[in-house]
Amino acid sequence: MTMLFLISTIIFIISNLVMFLSFILSKKSFMDREKCSPFECGFDPMSMARIPFSLHFFLITMIFLIFDVEIALIFPIIPIFKKVNFLIWCKISLFFFIVLLLGLYHEWNQNMLNWTY
Repeated sequence: MTMLFLISTIIFIISNLVMFLSFILSKKSFMDREKCSPFECGFDPMSMARIPFSLHFFLITMIFLIFDVEIALIFPIIPIFKKVNFLIWCKISLFFFIVLLLGLYHEWNQNMLNWTY
């Protein structure tokens, strides 16, 4: 028990020492415009924070999220290939890709893939 206390105390001291050194040695600028503003938010909060949010930016974000989740769902299809019957694997994969392509066609048809208007 004392050894565990000693190790945790040493870890606590080292971590606080590193944080203190980084606090002292780092260059700080509290008025730095780029560090105070959000990254890729779609508007500039330093000028007018209450301007209307761009719906186009939101839709592009949603499309990215949808396709990102679909790619994450494709990865488990590959290891399943060895565990299930080939015909079942082909049917499941074909169904998934048909749904993916239908979603892509729908977004293309609704002009959601145009980056500029």
